This record gives sequence, C-alpha cells and structure tokens, in this order.
Amino acid sequence: MNDYEKIFKALADLTRLRLLRILVVNDKRICVCELVDTLGMPQYRVSRHLNILKNAGLITSKREGTWMYYSHLEKGSPFKEQLFNLLNHQINEKIFMRDEKKLADRLKLGVGEKCVVGYSNNKCEG
Repeated sequence: MNDYEKIFKALADLTRLRLLRILVVNDKRICVCELVDTLGMPQYRVSRHLNILKNAGLITSKREGTWMYYSHLEKGSPFKEQLFNLLNHQINEKIFMRDEKKLADRLKLGVGEKCVVGYSNNKCEG
C-alpha cells in the first residue's frame, strides 16, 4: 500500500478525522487522556484510532512516564502540509467546533502543557 492510500484510508473514518484535526488545530502535543475526554470515547478506542493515524505517517507520539502525548507531524511532505492546512482552515462543521471547545476546557486542567488529571477520574495509562 502506498503512502497516499494509507493516508486516505486513515482519514476515511470520522473519529480519526476528528483526532487529526484536534492535533492540527492545537499545534501542540496532547495527552491521550485529554483526547479521550474530548471525544467522550473509551481509551482503547481512541488509542486504536491514534495508532492508525501514526501508521499512516500523520502523527507522532512520545511517552513521558505513564503519559502518552500525540502531535501532528511538524515537518513532512508538501502533501501533508497542505492536508494539515486544509484541516486547520477549511473544516468547521459543528462536531469539529465542539471538539475544539471541549479540548480547550479540558486543557485548562493541566499544568503548563502537562496532563496531570488522567481521564474519568483515573490515572492515565496512555
């Protein structure tokens, strides 16, 4: 499977499109806990979708202790840069705007850029 095929297959799912847009719009690393709370989905489901985006070469991850942080690729091909630009500036349906608001509220619970809350009142296990 070529890179374009992987990318378009990854983006053919609304959950993955929402996740990628969240990462692109916020332009910083976000803990899986924050993504779980934003989307209101179980951690295993969010992690599965993040793994598909990562395998498509659209996002990157970094573990810090028990916390797993994700961000979109900062440098990539001109195609990916245009895709991220499209996600950032052209997609503005209600569900995506609601995601932005929920994430902004959730990020206020962190300390600096670190997630310290976890999800569902439990410790994050990324």
